[in-house]
Amino acid sequence: MHSSSSYAALPSQFDVLVVGGGAAGLYSALCLPATLQVGLITKDTLSISASDWAQGGIAAAIAPDDAPELHIADTLKAGVGLCERQAVDVLVRQAGECIQHLTQMGVAFDRKGEQLAMTLEAAHSRRRVLHAADTTGRAVVTTLADQVLQRPNIHVFNQALALDLWMHQGECLGVQLVHSQQLKLVKANAVVLATGGGGQIYSQTTNPTASTGDGVAMAWRAGATLRDLEFMQFHPTALTQAGAPRFLISEAVRGEGAHLIDIHGRRFAFDYHPDGELAPRDVVSRAIFNHLQRHPDESVVYLDLRVIAPERVKHRFPNIIRKCQKWAGINVFETPIPVSPAAHYWMGGIITNLGSQTTIPRLYAVGENASTGVHGANRLASNSLLECLVFGAQLKDITPQPLADLSQSDSAASDELTTPPDLDEVASWLQQHRTAIGQLVWQSAGIAREANQMNAALDQLEQWKTEFDALPLTQIVNRVNEQKNHTLPATLDFTILRLWTETRNLLTVAKLVLESALFRTESRGGHYRSDYPETDATWQVHTLVQDGICLRSQPIQQ
Repeated sequence: MHSSSSYAALPSQFDVLVVGGGAAGLYSALCLPATLQVGLITKDTLSISASDWAQGGIAAAIAPDDAPELHIADTLKAGVGLCERQAVDVLVRQAGECIQHLTQMGVAFDRKGEQLAMTLEAAHSRRRVLHAADTTGRAVVTTLADQVLQRPNIHVFNQALALDLWMHQGECLGVQLVHSQQLKLVKANAVVLATGGGGQIYSQTTNPTASTGDGVAMAWRAGATLRDLEFMQFHPTALTQAGAPRFLISEAVRGEGAHLIDIHGRRFAFDYHPDGELAPRDVVSRAIFNHLQRHPDESVVYLDLRVIAPERVKHRFPNIIRKCQKWAGINVFETPIPVSPAAHYWMGGIITNLGSQTTIPRLYAVGENASTGVHGANRLASNSLLECLVFGAQLKDITPQPLADLSQSDSAASDELTTPPDLDEVASWLQQHRTAIGQLVWQSAGIAREANQMNAALDQLEQWKTEFDALPLTQIVNRVNEQKNHTLPATLDFTILRLWTETRNLLTVAKLVLESALFRTESRGGHYRSDYPETDATWQVHTLVQDGICLRSQPIQQ
């Protein structure tokens, strides 16, 4: 088995450098031509990613009673007019091939006899979601990681922290990163960003702590065009109990028949939509939000699994049974699960074309940090793991041209950085503000948004950014000479640099999300403005973020 430890020296150049170790990064690395030397860096270790947490499954129109046209229609409907038809076409029509590839690699999807088992999820017109019990993401990521570690051309570096893209005359030449106490410039003929989402800008999120919008923030600083950042999907049912993580209770639970009830046992979701708890996610999230607003004495609603046959629950949701018992002491066969909405999936991101290329030469993006156009204003359930696969597979044909020689010194001669004073104070400021950003954005740009709150939040972020820029650590990192590698003092460890980087990215992404949400004066999909509650036909356009300003795209044809 081939692997690179966290401590192996990182070469100064690769053919392709992939940033991110979730499903998108792993599958992209596997799909790249085997003749290329590929570096894969992850700031944690392989498989600590949102994909690893994905419980629902992967949507694919491969059942005898299904058809790609139906899957396309469902995706377009969920995206409320903002999907790019061509991208949706690619997503749906290449699904079968990707599923076959995963099965050949050894992903053990659930079966019904010889056939792959399919479940129904909200807003799908057919049972088309493949699953591996309720830990599909883990099954996929574990298999992909095993495959990656066996490939002699892929070199994995854990605990490697990407700070910024290395740019020269508008082209991406590689990444500036920290690894093994070295601040290094690593060249690459192409860079693939697969860093996942940005759910950590919200205090209530189902995302892992690593989801700090790194790829989007780095691409923005490098001058890439971003799109539709205001569209965040809030998952209606995250476990909500003091002391327990915001564990996501899969939509498949409602697909199998669970009821959403209030404290009195009433199925209140039908007050808001005729499909009740099987309405699209944003509708169910707002139904819960509005119900709790109307009943201030209630802080949660409940998901009741007791209406599903116990054997069915045991077979389909072993992980949910286990986690509810472990973290909240809840026996799902006897007690409904307390739930409330949480930020879950970011529809927007770095604009890419059908070949996963961004607006910056040599820079690609795959997975949640990309905006391929398939999700529109609201992602259809279980299209996200599929997007990682289909658009990762587009990299199979890339032939990155060698970089021109920049006559830059590749020598390891490195300056030692000085230790900033008061590191404990800096760490404390960063920790405090990382938490405060989440609370601020949840209150101002959460499930319901309005202009005054968002403007006030932007003012607050501006103030925090000024304080961040004045931190001694920020000033030292900003003075780093881009031509050299640097040795970090032992006192400046990976943990504090990671906290600094993530806080910087959260400040950037929070601002971009708020500006985009303020710009779009309508409600659509995952973006709900209480001061503009209607969907406005003149807004059937993308929000583009270019050179720091928001613009409207051309009207979208579907």
